[in-house]
Order: sequence, then C-alpha cells, then structure tokens
Amino acid sequence: MALELSGKLIKKLPEVTGTGKTGTNWIKQDFVIETQDQYPKKVCMFVWGDKTQDLAAVSEGETIKVQFNVESREYNERWYTDIRAYRIDKMSAAPTNGGSEPENVAFNPSTGTVTFPPMEAESGDDLPF
Repeated sequence: MALELSGKLIKKLPEVTGTGKTGTNWIKQDFVIETQDQYPKKVCMFVWGDKTQDLAAVSEGETIKVQFNVESREYNERWYTDIRAYRIDKMSAAPTNGGSEPENVAFNPSTGTVTFPPMEAESGDDLPF
C-alpha cells in the first residue's frame, strides 16, 4: 500500500547503523513532519539505506512531499507499525506576488534554490531627494 503526505520537516533524528545477520551493514534515520491541515498532525517516519541521502538534502523547516508504505508486524503478541518513506521531494515555493512570478526568476526544484536576475546598474542621479 503506497501513500503520500505533505508537510514541514520539523526534526531529523540521528542516523542509526548496524550489521545484519548476513553480515551486511545497514543505515536508518527517523524524521518527523508536521502536516499543514486545519488541525496539524506530527508523523514520525524513517528512511532506510541509500534513501538517507535524500533526507540529508532537506533542511529542517522545509516543506516536503513524502511517499511511504505502512506495515505492521507482531512480536510476542504485540503489534508494531512502521512508516517507511521511499521517496522525499522538496515542495516548490509558493508565489507571494498574487500567483505570477517576475520575469527571469527561476526555481530549481532539485536544489531548492531561486535565481533572480542581476540588478540594473545604478547611476547615482536618480535619487528622489
């Protein structure tokens, strides 16, 4: 079952590493996002393996869209649920000028950067006072 959730990244917990039964190394990192609904909810998820690099590219406070799977398992007659993220995308910045962007402004969603055009040279005689 694949699901999707958008929200603000509010916390990245430390990476956890270990060695599995087969002798292979593994890495896991938990993170918490807060939904931006009328009644915001905080959700703790984790990324596994090389997907930790996708989380490393996101800073706390950024808005992200996460695709994830939910799975439960039983151990000693108790149930445990995991929310495992398999894709993390930065959300594009919302325009602040009524929905239209100025000319020559570019947003790069892969890096999350905005590029503005260079300022025109100032002559010095155009001061209003």
